[in-house]
Amino acid sequence: MMTTSIISQFEFLHTKYVAMVSKLQDVLLLLLRAYWGYDFFQSGMGKLNNLDRTREFFTSLNIPFPAVNAIIVGNIEMIGGILLIAGFGARYFTLPLIAILSVAYATDDHEALMSVFSNPEKFVSATPFLHLLATTIVFSFGAGLFSVDAILEWVRKRNRR
Repeated sequence: MMTTSIISQFEFLHTKYVAMVSKLQDVLLLLLRAYWGYDFFQSGMGKLNNLDRTREFFTSLNIPFPAVNAIIVGNIEMIGGILLIAGFGARYFTLPLIAILSVAYATDDHEALMSVFSNPEKFVSATPFLHLLATTIVFSFGAGLFSVDAILEWVRKRNRR
């Protein structure tokens, strides 16, 4: 009898605790999107404002069509950063960001990429890692409550009634 009561109390407290902590998810997603979105925006603007330097860097990495790719990557980062901040189309627009970060790993941080299992510290300390982690989190969990995506979902559900 007494253990049933203890288990019931634990289940009640656990449910309340999980509900309370889960509310932090939306705040975390907002902070993550704002910080890394702004960083992507700045990085994209930097590439577009210094196209010659970006083209030369892409050439040194043997990226094909370096001038065209500099413009494409700069725009993906700049526009993707704005959309990430707003939380608009988060699960769609993180895909091009994840793609360019994967290429960054494969070209500029190839050694770190190849050491993912042999030397994980090298992998996680590479420049693209935190950006890739942030975009993968937003891709996986969505933009959260404080986003354009959440507003559009609310409107969509409201119009269904």
